[in-house]
Formats: sequence, C-alpha cells, structure tokens
Amino acid sequence: MKKNKDLRIKIKSAPDSPGVYTFKDKDGNIIYIGKATSLKKRVYSYFNRPLDAKTQAMTEKIADVDFCVAPTERQARILEAALIKERQPQYNIDLKDDKSFPFIKITNEKFPRVEICRNRGYKTDSSARYFGPYTNAKLLRQAFKMIRGIFGFRSCPVMPDKPCLYYRLKLCPAPCAGMVSAGEYGKVIKNVEMFLESRYEDLRESLMKEMRDASAEKRFEDAARIRDRIAALRSIENDHIPFSAATELADLQKSLVLKKIPERIEAFDISNISGTNATGSMVSFYKGAPDKNNYRRFRIKTISGIDDYAMMREVVHRRYLRLKTEKSSLPDLVLIDGGRQHLNAAETEIRRLGLNIPLISIAKEYENIYMSGRKFPVKFDSDTPALNLIRRIRDEAHRFALKYHHFLRKKKAFENA
Repeated sequence: MKKNKDLRIKIKSAPDSPGVYTFKDKDGNIIYIGKATSLKKRVYSYFNRPLDAKTQAMTEKIADVDFCVAPTERQARILEAALIKERQPQYNIDLKDDKSFPFIKITNEKFPRVEICRNRGYKTDSSARYFGPYTNAKLLRQAFKMIRGIFGFRSCPVMPDKPCLYYRLKLCPAPCAGMVSAGEYGKVIKNVEMFLESRYEDLRESLMKEMRDASAEKRFEDAARIRDRIAALRSIENDHIPFSAATELADLQKSLVLKKIPERIEAFDISNISGTNATGSMVSFYKGAPDKNNYRRFRIKTISGIDDYAMMREVVHRRYLRLKTEKSSLPDLVLIDGGRQHLNAAETEIRRLGLNIPLISIAKEYENIYMSGRKFPVKFDSDTPALNLIRRIRDEAHRFALKYHHFLRKKKAFENA
C-alpha cells in the first residue's frame, strides 16, 4: 500500500464496526463515499486486492480518509445516501438522484391521516409524526397494507362527504361520515404508533383491555373486531422479519437460486491455534438475526494435530447426526468458514448422512462464495445485501469459536498452575 504515512495509520486504526467512510484527494475534495459493515475491513480491501480500472484510478487519488461510525448497517446505509446526495462525489454513481428513503407519516389532525411519504427532510409538516426511514420501499408498501388491514385508518388528503370504497373494504372506519368518534379513532392511531415502534407487548395488552371493556359493555361486534386484531398481531409477531433482514434473505435466495427463503442458517468455524485446544463452533441465525439459544460448541475429539478439514468433518457430522437421530428440523442453508476444500469436507459428511441441505462457504481471500453443486464460485457485487448477511454470520461464527478456544486455554492454564 504505497500511501503516505498518515493515511496508512488512519486505515490501520479504522473502527471494526458499521459506518461510512469518505475518501478525499490531496486538495481535500471528497471523491467517494461508501458504507460498510466493518469500516476496517472494507477500507483496507481497497489496497490489498486486484481492482477494476475505474476503482484503481480512484484509489490512486486517495490522500485522506474520514470515518463516521453508525450503530447499525441500516443506519450506515441511510447516512451514506444522505451524504452522497449532499456532496455529490465524483466516483459515486448510485444515490446521486433526488430520491429519498420513505417514511410513514401520521398527521396531527382531529382524525389523523396515515400515509407513506418521502418529504420529511423538507419539513413540510413539522407537527406530524414520522416513522422510519425505511430502506426498502417495496417491503414498506407491503407492510403498510398489512397494518391497514389490521387496524384501518384514514389516508385521504381531504375527507369526503360520504364513506368511500376503503370503508366498504373495512380499511377505514369512515370518520368522514361520523361512523367513529374522535376518541375511538385516536385509540386506533395509538395502536398503529405502538405497532410501528415494535411495542408489540404493550399493544397486545392495550387491545386485550379494549376487548374486555367492549365485552363488558356488550359491544360484541367491537369485541370481535379487536379479537381479530389481536390474532393478526400474534401471527405477525411469530412470523416477523425486519425490513433489512427480509431484503438480505430475499437477495440471498435469488443469488444462490435456492428453492426457499433461507430463514434458518447454521454456520461453522474451526478455531485451531498451533494445533492445541482445537474447537469448533456453530452459530444459528433465524430470519436474519442471531438465535443464540441454538448456538453450539464442539471440542474436537477424534483428530490430533492440525487438520482443519478433518475437524470440520467431525463437527458437521456430530451436529447433523444428532438432528437426524432426534428427527429435529434441519436448517435451510449451511455456511462454512473457508474455501472449496472446507466446503467439500462438510458436504461429504452431510451427504453420508443422507441429508440434502444446501451448503456454501466463504473464502477469506476475495470473499469468494463456493456452493455445493457448482464448479465455480458465486460472484457477489461488493456490499450487496446477500454478501453483507453472509459476512455477518461468518464473523459471528468466528467470534464464537475464538471465545470458546480462549476459554479452554485459560482453563488448561489454570489446571496446570
């Protein structure tokens, strides 16, 4: 990496967390803005691997870099878009247009209106409440329809003189025609707000109280409607996938041509330092999020010396022999930390058990994705939702394996003291 000393120090000290990085030229002009799940790994990758001609031309102009840490990858994506629109860097092509991320807006009126909008940044209605932003407009529209189907609310800019089609479809209680009081409609809007804030337990308790009150007052029709809302809410809680995770899973299914969305993903890593205290780890992700109750640790029992492939075979065999014996549910996808040979080792054991589970592996160098049944690696564009999910799962498996390995080393040192 032939760069000035200050730049090298900055890159080496970059935070290992989500955020946005900004490349500048020798005159201090911003030439590129990007996001990353790990700022350290992403920025370092510009200087230690082959690049296309355009990216190589850009890196030759880099004289400085700044970092802005974000709490989550989603927030980093939003910050990246805002900065690109504001600064219009030379080498950024996407996100330069005037599009903005959508919000859900609830107006401040006697009978509040609920709608999807993109204009929060212009402060057109400072009295309204905004929820978001959401980075996937398609999924937001689907969620909006679902929320409306459960609660029903007004969305018309100007209230008509008589009930419209939405009333007949039970998607609006028709405040325009006096079919609902301001107080009752206010309860509906409060429920929508709790839903958008993911306060499901509070919402369920509120609805249960409303249902009991309606029943006690012999408003049985209202009680039945609230009962249906509670049932719908429970269904959503049991099958809820956050917008960003749904995007990643859908992209992963499409990229790997899987038969179904890989809701349950199990990932394996081997920690073997100098051939001592070799361990294996398995982490489980469900609907894009860590499912720590299903994490597993393995002490290597049958392999001596340094043989990562044999250790991978042992760990994978033990895991899926147990699931097969117990007739437990199998994952939708297995991820192996390693290259083609690591994948082959894991696949040998899974096929030997007579199981048919899709397998992939991620190689450390260039992050090539190998897949069972394919001769050549699957190529992902950098920072795609699918690759970001794979990286996150891989890193968690590696962290979990190292943690167990360090625990065993400390335990052995204590026993020998």
